[in-house]
Amino acid sequence: MADGHITYTTENLTDAVLARIAPDAPERTRIVMASLIRHVHAFVKDVELTPTEWEQGVAFLTELGRWCDDKRQEVILLSDVLGVSMLVDAIAHRTHASVSETTVLGPFHRENPPRMENGQHLSPGVAGEPLEVRVVVADEDGKPLEGAQVDVWHTSPEGFYDSQIGDGEEHAMRGRFVTGADGVVAFPTVMPASYPVPHDGPVGRVLSAMGRGPMRPTHVHFWIKKPGYRELITHIFKDGDPFLHEDAVFGVKASLVTDWDAAKQAGGAARLHYEFRLPKADS
Repeated sequence: MADGHITYTTENLTDAVLARIAPDAPERTRIVMASLIRHVHAFVKDVELTPTEWEQGVAFLTELGRWCDDKRQEVILLSDVLGVSMLVDAIAHRTHASVSETTVLGPFHRENPPRMENGQHLSPGVAGEPLEVRVVVADEDGKPLEGAQVDVWHTSPEGFYDSQIGDGEEHAMRGRFVTGADGVVAFPTVMPASYPVPHDGPVGRVLSAMGRGPMRPTHVHFWIKKPGYRELITHIFKDGDPFLHEDAVFGVKASLVTDWDAAKQAGGAARLHYEFRLPKADS
């Protein structure tokens, strides 16, 4: 210390930054920011981050923001490929075995999808192998839930979401259904495909630098809401997909993988059948 001034060093800087958090700051803010500061400082010291690498990191985060718009969320994509999204999800949904498992929302969800009736084709005008979808929404004990809102979306047979096709303004291969007294939502659609997460931007460079692939296995997204029950955001995956064990966002869970091709052996169309179980909101 000289003339009353403190010299900050690798030994005292972390504690100095922590001490600047006001004691009357909201408790959760103090907890989260203190842990973040400790972990970030520990990371910088652990890898001995150079000024050039720090500048590259700042430029990378700036670029992430520039790639985000109403059709693409590069920050969520980074969280997904680093496994952070699935870790947050796992912490938030510690439920028992009778309740359906969750997985990531993904960067291609869109608000206010078209409202559809049971039996209405989810993908009119889209050519591809037919897929029959029938899901039941029930409570923890298997009792069907009436009036549950079920948002559904998936890729085209070529592996593109509607926001990636044409000008990206039209909604396709997505819709919003409501369950009847039997808890059922059923509709025809076309078979989606495995696909790469967007890897033409900064997140793609991160994947490439780590020697990782960008692929996601074939799946259909579901977001289910029912007053009094916990929301469920999940996918159902196609058994046998070659990328089930290489999912770029770590979203696959064994309970969410089903055989879509069993009915084809008897001459029928591929089928996705599943029963979702929702816990009470306060459980």
